[in-house]
Order: sequence, then structure tokens, then C-alpha cells
Amino acid sequence: MRNFSYAQATSRADAIALLQQPETMSIAGGTELLNWKRIGIVEPARVVDITGIPDMEGVEALPNGGVRIGALTKLNDVAQHALIRDAYPVFSQAILKAASAQIRNLATIGGNPLQRVRCAYFRAEEPTPCNKRVAGSGCSAVAGIHDKHAIFGWTEDCVAVHPADPPVALAALDAAYVIENAKGVRRVPVQDIHVMPSENPAWHNILGNGDLITAIEIGAAATTSAYLKIRERESFEYATVSAAVALDLDGDVIRRARIALGSVAMRPWRLNATEQQLVGQRIGSSEAVAAVDAGFVDARPLSSNAYKITIARNATLRAIELAARAA
Repeated sequence: MRNFSYAQATSRADAIALLQQPETMSIAGGTELLNWKRIGIVEPARVVDITGIPDMEGVEALPNGGVRIGALTKLNDVAQHALIRDAYPVFSQAILKAASAQIRNLATIGGNPLQRVRCAYFRAEEPTPCNKRVAGSGCSAVAGIHDKHAIFGWTEDCVAVHPADPPVALAALDAAYVIENAKGVRRVPVQDIHVMPSENPAWHNILGNGDLITAIEIGAAATTSAYLKIRERESFEYATVSAAVALDLDGDVIRRARIALGSVAMRPWRLNATEQQLVGQRIGSSEAVAAVDAGFVDARPLSSNAYKITIARNATLRAIELAARAA
């Protein structure tokens, strides 16, 4: 492990200035960075501790009826907050399905989307060709082990998926990350923070030197919502497929639907065609089932993961049913 310098940021401006230096990374809960260093995925020259920055923790209601969550808020604190449980149950459910209770007590909501792919080739202790590990080296998973990899948006340069649960729910809620740097503040839709292989197979997210996620903002409440996570074991495992659904209903008729899938692409994957075709359909109708099927027309399985299309389709149908029951 390479030696590194350590600094504690006392303000956002302080953190941003420190993070502008090359080979510098931030640390909050540390549940990912320490693993990356252990395996040799990253070797920063400097680590900036951002946990002491004030006004970056907590949940507050916004004047427009939405909510703002400080990036340093622990996962369990977000999930158990009354405002999140009552107004955004899909988000609370997604967090509580993530990792273990011990990790959720340490990991932050702003650090969670910055997880890196769980591809075995990327995380191998003995490096193998992986464009996300070494740009231009290739993708071992294309012709190797890829049964849990992408069915949407992959290229020959990368077939990995993003593993986090909370961003899937946030994508279905049309949430945005608040990102600050020396030039100011910008709001980035949740599904746009991750970089697709067609854009750059070596990148995980859009954050550059000096960028700091300071908060998450969600719009109006979505009490009719649900999160469903399919995984090999319930106690602790990353999703094979997950589905987040937020509905506006008139009785059993869908007036608006927002649906995002997890672990099927390098970002939370919105089923846009399904969302459009569900409008005006009754829950459980054959037309609603056909609308869900429309979302998978563009799915492209690899040789060993075609089963994920069936699981993702059925998870979507089930999540819609669970959301409708919560109405």
C-alpha cells in the first residue's frame, strides 16, 4: 500500500480546494475507499477527511414540498427519518436493503453512489484486463464470467453494472445530486452521475478534481411507491436485479409511473417506454403487462445472463403491485 498524506477539511471551500490537487480523494465513512486501497484499485497521494464539514448532515423539508438530505448523513439515519419513511417509502426501503446494518451506520448517502463496480475482474487482487482498472486494457468479462452483468447499455469495452441500491430509488423519484466546486453549484439528475461505457468505459462517474457532493434533493412526495430487490441471499448481498417504482394513481388506474431498475446497467435504468405506456392502464391488466414488456425491447443479454431479463420483467410487475397496495 502506498503511503499517503491525510488532511481534515473544515469547510466545503476547504475540501474543494484540497480536492483540486491531483491524486487526491475524499473519505467519509470509508467503507469503499479502504477496500479499494487494500486491493490496489486506487493509490491516492492525499486523502481528505470531509466528516468535519458543518451543515452537510441531516434531512430537511424544502419549501416546494420536497426534501434535502445532507451528503454526510448516514444511510440508516436517512432510512429511519420520519419524513423519508412517510413521503418516500421506496427510498427508505432501498436503503434498508443495502449492505448490512453495521455498514449502513457508517456509510454516507453522498458516498453511496460513488461505489465502483462489483465485477470480479475489476476487483481481482491479481489484475486482469479491465478498462475500469487500466484504461485500454480490454474487458475480461465480455468472454468470461458475466452472469450478473449488464443487459442494457453495455459495450464490448465494459459490461459491468453499478451495484448500489439507493440511487435506483432516487432515479425513480427524479432526484438530483447537489455538486459543488470552485466554480459554483450544479444539480445533476441521479441517473446522469454515472458514466456509460459508450461515453467512457474507464470512468465510473462524472466527478472531477474539486467536485464535492454536498446534498441530495428530491421533489414532491411519492407515498405510492415500492422497492424490490432480488438477490441470492437476503441477509447481505448485492442485487441480481432491483426495481424501484413510484406511481400516481386514480383508484386502480395509473396516471403517472416512474420506474428504475438496478444492477442491469452502469447506471439506474429508467424504463421510459413502460412509463409512457402505463399511463391510463389499470393495475394488473393485460395492457399494463404489455407496457412492462415494452421496456425490455432493447435489452441485450450476454451469453450467460439472459435470465436477468425475465427476473427484471417480473420484478417490475411485482414492484408495481407492491406500490399499488401501499396506496
